[in-house]
Amino acid sequence: MLTIVLVVTSLQQPAPAPAPARTPAPTLPIQVGDTSPFRRLALPTPTLIREGSGRPGPRYWQQRADYTIHASLDTATHTIAGSETIRYTNNSPDTLAYLWLQLDQNIYRAASRGAAINPTDARFAGRGFEGGYTIQYIRAVRRAGQAAGRIPLATTDNGTVLRVDLDRPLVPGGQAELELEYRFEVPAHGSDRMGREQFPGGWLYEVAEWYPRLAVYDDVRGWNTEQYLGQGEFYLEYGDFDVALTVPRSFVVAATGTLLNPLEVLTAPQRARLAQALKSDTTVAVIAKTEVGQTFTRPAGAGPTLTWHYSAKNVRDVAWAAAPNFIWDASGYAGVLIQSLYPPEANAGWARSTEYARHSIKHYSEKWLRYPYPTAINIGGPVGGMEYPMIVFCGHRAGDRNLFGVTTHELGHEWFPMIVGSNERLYAWMDEGFNSFINIYSGLAFYHDTVPVGRGSAAQWAAQAAAGRDQPPILAADRVNAGLLGNVEYFKPATGLYLLRQHIIGDTTRFDAAFREYIRRWAYKHPTPADFFRSMEDALGEDLSWFWRGWFYRTDVVDLAVDSVRVRQDSSGATTRVFLSSPGALPMPVDVRVTLANGSAEDVRLPVEIWWLGNHYVYERKFAAEVAKVEIDPGQNFPDVRRENNVWVKQ
Repeated sequence: MLTIVLVVTSLQQPAPAPAPARTPAPTLPIQVGDTSPFRRLALPTPTLIREGSGRPGPRYWQQRADYTIHASLDTATHTIAGSETIRYTNNSPDTLAYLWLQLDQNIYRAASRGAAINPTDARFAGRGFEGGYTIQYIRAVRRAGQAAGRIPLATTDNGTVLRVDLDRPLVPGGQAELELEYRFEVPAHGSDRMGREQFPGGWLYEVAEWYPRLAVYDDVRGWNTEQYLGQGEFYLEYGDFDVALTVPRSFVVAATGTLLNPLEVLTAPQRARLAQALKSDTTVAVIAKTEVGQTFTRPAGAGPTLTWHYSAKNVRDVAWAAAPNFIWDASGYAGVLIQSLYPPEANAGWARSTEYARHSIKHYSEKWLRYPYPTAINIGGPVGGMEYPMIVFCGHRAGDRNLFGVTTHELGHEWFPMIVGSNERLYAWMDEGFNSFINIYSGLAFYHDTVPVGRGSAAQWAAQAAAGRDQPPILAADRVNAGLLGNVEYFKPATGLYLLRQHIIGDTTRFDAAFREYIRRWAYKHPTPADFFRSMEDALGEDLSWFWRGWFYRTDVVDLAVDSVRVRQDSSGATTRVFLSSPGALPMPVDVRVTLANGSAEDVRLPVEIWWLGNHYVYERKFAAEVAKVEIDPGQNFPDVRRENNVWVKQ
């Protein structure tokens, strides 16, 4: 803790005549500025858009983007060609002269910024692939009564974002309609977020970032136009999607949304099995392993292709998968169709994928917020782990506990950021960290454990912090060292929230109510870190500035110590004085266990406020017997980086 002290001496103006002698004014130490870790966290000024309570205000607004997309997959060239109509509603108080589109596939251009900063073989690189969008045209659509017609629009290419200059300004409350055509080649390794892999039965495609998407215009930053560099994820507007996907007749498709034409693309037995699965707690085979690739698994008819038609309401994105060789399992939970599709070559553990997925949707629904969508799909394919609304991609080589872990993690993302729509590119910890936090309890519930062994483990985080494998989670994802991304944006935020819930607040019922309130307030909206911090403090009734600052904005460490123990004798008897200190910059409550010479032990919790006046504190009390040992944090619940100073033993 840094304290700056100035010495101020009183100064007097010269008097015209001698004055009586005065006692010199004392020299006073004055602290300039509040450097305490307990000072209030500086957050943006509250407004009627975002309130000081952490609630969206009465003037909160956000934009809306609705899409109609028709796309076809050419498996000979691995090319997707699409036509797209976007209806963009300006709910802001601003008049917009242009819109920005996100063209994420342009990361695979040879000269892209993402290609420049990612080593060729890195996880978020293209592994030597060169591609990107080809845009045939972008034009404004004018309906009857609006000078009907189609007007070509000027554009400005800026890598993975494209500015579209409107033919006339978009006023508050107005709507712009754009239509465009595009195409791109699906990369084999799409930055571990999408891609394709060849199996004996044919190609399996996991398709995402596959259509030009509106960037977010918000009240905080205006247009959010950060480049897609691979490590930072996405920030998207909510809307309705109408999607038609044309693929080879032999292929099965799974996608975000409700399938609108099952009579055309599914066989009668498959429709019956899906209806059965929706009402079943256990897994039902829709396409069994023995049926994969058989002609009877595809509806009879002429023509080499089928078009699968989907509708998705109030979502921020759409993704899909397609292959001719899927095993397809399903079950149900509270009206939600839980599905798994994976190749026969997948790890045998994938036979439990639907069980894992059902547990996850049920657990998160009952603990945090009811799952709002009609389906939840787990795809086994080349992508190791990636999330989209209603559909996730998990590596087909994973099995057993690893498969459970990646499944419950990716499906947890349906809450963060699919429902609570934070800016992933700037604040990865608000989705990866929050999700990793709720994953802890999903895993504990499934395996009937009591203590987390990975993320959430104080001892494991203490080891990472002591080794300096840390950066502030508040950093944008692309600014985090790639080797530390898991620590900084997943492990540390999850451990911090677990620590806050279990040991700092210590009242899990109160914490859970506050966390649910944050989710409820910001469902289908765009919260910032300040909104989260304020909402939690508002619902908990706690000032947690010291914790937010030290854990999320800094790399402060926890180091609590027992410096000495002394006994003071007076007329009332012996008083034991335990001298504690907090050499680490991040204060914490202190659990103290005092063991007496007679073998008994007493535990006491000292609140974090003991450090308000500095990093030394004396705990005094009378005991029934001589003190033999004093230990702080005996349960090792806090991520203390130096355990050796936690114990005092009488010599």
